[in-house]
Order: sequence, then C-alpha cells, then structure tokens
Amino acid sequence: MKAPEPRLSPHERAARGKEARGRMPRSAHADLEPGAGRADPVDVLEQQSAGRVPELVPIRYGRMLESPLAFYRGAAAIMAADLGARPGTGIEAQLCGDAHLLNFGLFASPERHLVFDVNDFDETLPGPWEWDVKRLAASLAVAGRENGFPEKRRRDVVHGTVRSYREAMRGFAGMRNLDVWYVHSDTELLSELFAERLGKQGRRRMSRALETARRRDHLHAFHQLTEVVDGARRIAADPPLLVPLGDLMPDDSRAELEGRLRALVEQYGRSLASDRRHLLHQFRMADAARKVVGVGSVGTRCWIVLMLGRDEDDPLILQAKEAGPSVLAPFVRPSPYANEGQRVVCGQRLMQAVSDILLGWERAEGIDGRRRDFYVRQLRDWKGSARPETMPPGRLQAYGELCGATLARAHARSGDRIAIAAYLGGGDAFDRALAEFAEAYADRNEHDFRALADAADRGRVVARRA
Repeated sequence: MKAPEPRLSPHERAARGKEARGRMPRSAHADLEPGAGRADPVDVLEQQSAGRVPELVPIRYGRMLESPLAFYRGAAAIMAADLGARPGTGIEAQLCGDAHLLNFGLFASPERHLVFDVNDFDETLPGPWEWDVKRLAASLAVAGRENGFPEKRRRDVVHGTVRSYREAMRGFAGMRNLDVWYVHSDTELLSELFAERLGKQGRRRMSRALETARRRDHLHAFHQLTEVVDGARRIAADPPLLVPLGDLMPDDSRAELEGRLRALVEQYGRSLASDRRHLLHQFRMADAARKVVGVGSVGTRCWIVLMLGRDEDDPLILQAKEAGPSVLAPFVRPSPYANEGQRVVCGQRLMQAVSDILLGWERAEGIDGRRRDFYVRQLRDWKGSARPETMPPGRLQAYGELCGATLARAHARSGDRIAIAAYLGGGDAFDRALAEFAEAYADRNEHDFRALADAADRGRVVARRA
C-alpha cells in the first residue's frame, strides 16, 4: 500500500478529503446502481466455480442456499461488481474485500492475548475504503432480516455501526503514526467498553465466548481432527468435508501428492522471518488431508497438514489454502505481488494489528501439472466467531459497532486516515446514507438468492448440503 505523500501536511490531507465530497457527496452513497445491464448473479458464481474442484462446487451452492445471509457470505464477487460499477471517493486503503460481519472474530496474538480483528483476507487489495464499509453495513441489514428485526431496528444497527467507523476514524486521524500502528482490540478492553451496553446476560455470554475461544487452540484441533491408526497419529476422515490423502487417491498418486505437499510446507518457510523458520523446521509432516472451508471458498484447494515436533504429543496443524485472484481485481489497480498468496499475506499483515507467527505463502505444482499459489497459517489458534442469529437488536448493534471501529483501525494503518476522516466529517450524513444503502442491497441480495435457488430447481446448477 502506497503511503500518503509525505509532502502533504495534515491540513492539506484534510482538504483532500473534503474535496472528495465534490466527486462523491456523502448522501450519494445511499444510491444503488440500477439492475439494468447488471451481470446475471448465477453467471458470476459459475465463472468463479470454473477453476475449482468440481466435486466440491455443489457443496458451495448448497451452503449458499441455506439462507440469504449464507448466500451473501459466498457472493463477494457479485457485490464487488456492483460496487465497481459506482463512482467512489478516490481515497484508497488496503481492503479486506469481504468485510461482512462473520469475517471478524477472536484469535490469539503471539503474546498469547485474545484479540478481536478482521480475520479473512482472501480478497484483499488496495481500493476505495468505502467498499469495505458498505460490505459490512449490508451484511448487518441481511442478518437483521434473518433475525426478524423490523426495518427501523435494522437501520439503527447499521447507523450505529457506520457511526462507530466514522468516530473511530476521526480519532485515528488525530493520532501519531506509531500510536495508530500499536492499537489493537484486546478482549479485556472490549469487556470494559461494552460492559454497560451488554447487561448482565450479555456479559455472561461474552465471558463464555471468550473462554470457548481460548479452548479452541491447536491442541483442541489436534484431538478433534486426528486419531491413532496402527500406532501412528493420522487425520481422521469426515468425508466429503475432510478427506485424508490415503482416502483421496490411489497409492501411486497419493505418494506424489504427499511429496508435493511436503515440499510446499518446507519451501513456504522461506517467506517467514528467520526465527519462525527455525521453529517450523523443528516439526515434520505426519499426514495431510483435503478440507472444505467456509462458504465462498468451497471448491478452492485447501489442505490441512499435521506436523509433529518433539513427539506425538507436540503437534502443529497448518492450513495451506489456494489463493486465486481477488474478486476486486477487475475494478482496482493491479496487485503489486505476482504471487496471490503473497498478496493475501501482505494484505493481512498490513490490516491486522497482530498476525499468526506462521503466516506465509508459496507457489506449488499439483499432480495435474498446474502451478497454484497458496497461503499457509496455523489451522486454529484460539478462535472465536460471532453467532448473529442469537443476537437481539441491541447486541447485534454493539457487535456491529465493534466491527466498525475495528475496520476503521485496519484502514487507518494503510490509507490516508486524515483524508477519510475529513470526508466523513462530524455529522451523520454518511451514516444515514449507508443505512439506506444497506436496506437496498439486502433487497438485491434476496433477489440474487432466489436466482440461485431457481437455478438449482431447474438443474442449471447442482446444490448439495454437507
């Protein structure tokens, strides 16, 4: 991400933000481009699926058809095309690219603190900062509909979320560069900030969620996903979602693929700092399996690799996930990275306050002869996710406000926080516009959801629950 020009003073950067209102008035963000001439949403999904593992694509469609929110999670490419068709502010930041409410969560920092942050970067690229905010805002409107909230309460949730982003960005605009870089959302601070908002029951829920996240560590994954077979630790089969190499293909092909995965893990260590590379080399590969992950990612190649260290009670489980071009790529400047895995990793490191110590990338050749990019990280290290379906309006709004402030911090690290804050201003014009936009986009999302359901009913696509 290109930093703001050093010759611009804070006053000049603020003027740049205010000037952007002439190109894109804050109230104009309420508008949604008319659907005329818009690409068929099912076409967009089918184009995405063309390069994926064929037998897994029906699972992707099946998961997307579980609900409009599930569809929204898998439809980042559709929304990217919608946003790319609109004029923008012209002010960039590093984007998550898929900043919906379920792509924020809890995980462990290297210092073993539980932190809250953005946690999915498959689509990350520099682009107009407002695209991420719109993706987040619309996801909250979609979630509010699924929870049966009336329209006024949904608008309150979105308005509060965007207000939180705006106010946080204005706070970051007044901070020194290093101070912005050191900010992170430690859960002890979160508990203090939201204690009054959540009430007694909400505080109990938060406490349970934090404890659950701390239990979901690499040892929990180890015992949950592996078993002892003939005296050796192996990944347990759970087809079609988790298929060990031994069950995936004949012995001769399996040996070749195992060798390629072993090489991928060894070579990806070159993307790590020397101390983390030293740590990685203390483990050996014991087994691997193909894993189905997420909603939008289903069908991409994803491997989990069981590594053992000192002995069989010293595990490390890595996830190597295929990284293809970002859904934002057709609408923004080209990525500076030739390797899509490096694009993901560098975007994540730039946006997150703290990242997995073993996060890295590599390019590997499959047994089909095709070279693909991957990024690698630990499978699970204190992980916690929101359950919006259990949240009443007040709690969903508090969660949205947390996501909004977190996204502002991520954008403030990479974009011109002073210009963005000046554009947003002290009033709620942008907040109100995005509440309008979110409702309109939730309507469009439901239309697209029905289009995919109709395509499945007609046999145009095959959908399977798993």
